[in-house]
Amino acid sequence: MLRRFLLPFILLILAYGFWVSSDFKEISAGVAIFLFGMLSLEEGFKAFSGGGLEKILRKSTDKLYKSIGFGVLATTVMQSSSLVSVLTISFLGAGLIGLAQGIGIVFGANIGTTTGAWLVAGFGLKVNIAAYAMPMLVFGVILIFQKSKSLKGFGYILAGLGFLFLGIHYMKEGFEAFKSTINLTAFSVTGLKGLFIFTGIGIFATVVMQSSHATLVLIITALSVGQISYENALALAIGANVGTTITAIIGAMSSNIEGKRLAGAHLIFNMVTGLIAIIFIYQIMFSVNYISSYVGIANDDYSLKLAVFHTIFNTIGVVVMIPFIPKLVIFLESTLKSPKEDIDKDIDNAKFLNDSVLELPSTAMAAIKRETFHLYENAFEIIAHGINVKRRNILSTMPLDEVVEEKFINVKIDIDNFYNRKIKGIYGEIIDFSARAQTNMTPEEIDQLFRLKLANKAIVEAIKDTKHLQKNLVLYSNDKNGHIREEYRNMRKDLVSLLRSIDIISNTQEEEKVLVLLSKVKLHAQKYDFISNGTLDNLIRNGLITNKMATSLMNDSSYAFDISKKLISMAEILYNRENNDLLIDDEDVHKILNKKDE
Repeated sequence: MLRRFLLPFILLILAYGFWVSSDFKEISAGVAIFLFGMLSLEEGFKAFSGGGLEKILRKSTDKLYKSIGFGVLATTVMQSSSLVSVLTISFLGAGLIGLAQGIGIVFGANIGTTTGAWLVAGFGLKVNIAAYAMPMLVFGVILIFQKSKSLKGFGYILAGLGFLFLGIHYMKEGFEAFKSTINLTAFSVTGLKGLFIFTGIGIFATVVMQSSHATLVLIITALSVGQISYENALALAIGANVGTTITAIIGAMSSNIEGKRLAGAHLIFNMVTGLIAIIFIYQIMFSVNYISSYVGIANDDYSLKLAVFHTIFNTIGVVVMIPFIPKLVIFLESTLKSPKEDIDKDIDNAKFLNDSVLELPSTAMAAIKRETFHLYENAFEIIAHGINVKRRNILSTMPLDEVVEEKFINVKIDIDNFYNRKIKGIYGEIIDFSARAQTNMTPEEIDQLFRLKLANKAIVEAIKDTKHLQKNLVLYSNDKNGHIREEYRNMRKDLVSLLRSIDIISNTQEEEKVLVLLSKVKLHAQKYDFISNGTLDNLIRNGLITNKMATSLMNDSSYAFDISKKLISMAEILYNRENNDLLIDDEDVHKILNKKDE
């Protein structure tokens, strides 16, 4: 309801401002051009976020200090903490990073956003940046019309920078002209009252513009021409910091529970930081004056002093909050729970597929791959129990004969029930999500996605074959005829060997070893095809099994062979890096596949 009336209200205010003052139009145009520049920058940086992004992420966020550093660097380069926050939610939704790593990136982004204030106050207001903007726009637009993704991305970045510079220029010019008609300093409010009023205005302005960076630039340009007081400018900067959390919250609405938790962490951090800045405003102002005089900033250069203030209070917030990150993670995980868990704990659903990961093709691909492993995790359990062995024994170093000997259960499990609860929903969501994800993908990425869908199909078909195979396994595994019992025992043993081999492959990082292991399991599957290797003919010819047993063994060996082929096909797609350039590191997947029976 609020959002429905907010837009008309803003439009009415702008229309009134345009009617009252032509200078207001120039300021508003500057803000609009600046925001459009930020959109262009975002578009440009997204063009360079391919499969290598995940590798950079893993290496840059495996430690807390690295996560914070990544957030600082990414925000400094992109000049948008909101974009970094939204992309971090996308990474978190895809399972590429953990919640603690995401919190570290968001903390770093808050420090990184201070570089924008320094650039504008130290460079943007000192020179005629419009002269730099024009060539950037010309070259940028030319590159945008090129077919190459990289050139197009670079063009958007150039055009974005050009629009940013042009927007700053128009804001500065507008405020200088505005002085001759209206002096906004007449509306300044001192003391705590002014602090709270202008903090609220800063929050509102950032919510409207969806960019604390744009709000900060507006504050600095107004301050540089004396249109707002220094004290009120500090309060506006605090409000801008708090207001930027709205962007992260909006971005998290379409994310999974992890993304919502990150947005919660962002909100808590910025609220705490803002509160600290308000409580210790005079102490921080004293520190600003001391640092400014030490580094040679003039006493009346309020624009640079504002940049110093912005840096100090954001850094204080990070330093204060770092020790509480583990507790913050625990609090968010206990407070914000997945609604799916409350609906039906028996039915498993997709964990990584949500709209937030569609932000980038690479995160969408990573999410689908992780969901494929989630599907295989459930399928592994069904197949293990379907051939009547314990899952934890397969994943152990126990001899295969002992694994087969220690049965899981003496009756058939309901594979249809397992399938409906743990496979059907996930598989359906993967197919639906893949269709939506491929709209923004290149032909090469669509090809990778097609192979992932084939892997999912192979997993599902292997389960269906297990259902058919199971019918006679329990019956003949306990039969008085030792020959038929032995053949079914070997059949189970071969499938156990395959499942164990796939687990070993999943834990192998060397590409050459993976190829060798895949070749071995393929040869192994062919060797134990009872029909082609003559085993079945020998049993029938020597009258060692009945015709009914022979028919069952022939059908079931075919099912077992099909299960092997489909699981090997799945493994080739997921683990053969030679044929898959977009594969990500599988450390998290190993943890999934090595989980013990509950």
